[in-house]
Amino acid sequence: MTGLQTDLYELRMAASYLRRAMVERATFSLFVRRLPAQRGFLVAAGLAEALAFLEAFAFDDDDLAYLRDVGFDQPTLEAFARLRFTGDVWAVPEGRVVFADEPLLEVTAPIAEAQLVETAVLNLLTFHTTIASKAARCRLAAGGAQLIDFAFRRTQGIEAGAAVARASAIAGFAATSHVEAARRYGLRPSGTMAHSYVEAFPDERAAFRAFAADFPTNPVFLVDTYDTPAGVRAAVDVIAELGLTGPVGVRLDSGDLSALARQTRAILDGAGLTQAQIVASGSLDEDVIAALVADGAPIDAYGVGTRMGVSYDAPSLDSAYKLVSVGERPVLKLSPGKATLPGAKQVFRDPGGNSGDVVGLRDEPPPGDRQPLLVPVMRGGRRLDPADPVGEVRAGRQRFDADLGWLPESARRLADPMPLAATVSAALADLHRRMAEQFAPVSTGGVRSAGR
Repeated sequence: MTGLQTDLYELRMAASYLRRAMVERATFSLFVRRLPAQRGFLVAAGLAEALAFLEAFAFDDDDLAYLRDVGFDQPTLEAFARLRFTGDVWAVPEGRVVFADEPLLEVTAPIAEAQLVETAVLNLLTFHTTIASKAARCRLAAGGAQLIDFAFRRTQGIEAGAAVARASAIAGFAATSHVEAARRYGLRPSGTMAHSYVEAFPDERAAFRAFAADFPTNPVFLVDTYDTPAGVRAAVDVIAELGLTGPVGVRLDSGDLSALARQTRAILDGAGLTQAQIVASGSLDEDVIAALVADGAPIDAYGVGTRMGVSYDAPSLDSAYKLVSVGERPVLKLSPGKATLPGAKQVFRDPGGNSGDVVGLRDEPPPGDRQPLLVPVMRGGRRLDPADPVGEVRAGRQRFDADLGWLPESARRLADPMPLAATVSAALADLHRRMAEQFAPVSTGGVRSAGR
């Protein structure tokens, strides 16, 4: 993992710290300042990838040669050559529901190390959390129907495709079209056929006959290349001709999906294929799915691609990675609209779901029967639990299932949701007040929530 996967200003700040022998341990806090419109919650994701990045962080000879070419001096290059990430990380486990102003992750390390990893850690948690949160909305919309990740061909980069498959699986998607991601993360691979396959044969029946002969286990026929009802009847004829008795299905990829699903269901049921599944795809998102469900469309599964894979309506988050302490000294920003709260933190949650979370200092006791969300995940630059790509996704899915049951209906709504608002503990509010007085004596207003 190249040490150049960072922004130039991170390298310059780190070089300056090292030149001045500034080796104190610093804590940086990663959080989202505000939720995007129509988001009642976020789903924490990307932690496993961030920890893998931190464990492998280093500068190789080619990296150092490039840095020499762009003006870094020899003492700095020698310091970078020795540098590895040796810090500790506390984080919200993947799959947990989180809200604005709550730390998703906190890094504590010698300040140059903690500074250098900012860009990549922000990138990984922001992207994965963005996609998992969008996928969660699709799950809420789909009700009991299954969801399949079809996004790979439209994600913004090859690795983004695997990230989308992983994040959507944590949020409850049942399968993915991305074969390598399915292998890597223990997901169910899913795929039917393209219109090009149907067009390559003289007619639909010939295409369906060949496909079912080659893949007789659970074939799904794409029936809308020419005329959808005729395509469904062709699929029914092939199923009967070949005597297929196992699971079968048809896919609708265009047109009035609700009306076509009803026609398709009637044709299938009339042929005695009451167990045959109907899969819908084509420019789907949570709003389209919710409308189909509300209309009573008899659709068993949805293939969701572009709009989920790029989080079409909210493609990023207002995330930040901010210094909150250096050594024993807490620090803060007072910048308007971007103020921060000082000190290493913890988030305390009411397991009954009756009130919003409390953001407090990491070493203060939980208020009442609230439970802490952040847990230690890395110490001394090494993960506390070994990497387990399959197990991590499964565990994240279980956490999300549990949190989805906890989440108030008002926050689950697809339209005009009401996120739970975090408040600040008395101890953290007092620390903020004292520091604000120190740096800006004329601006010492009270703090209600972790507004940044």
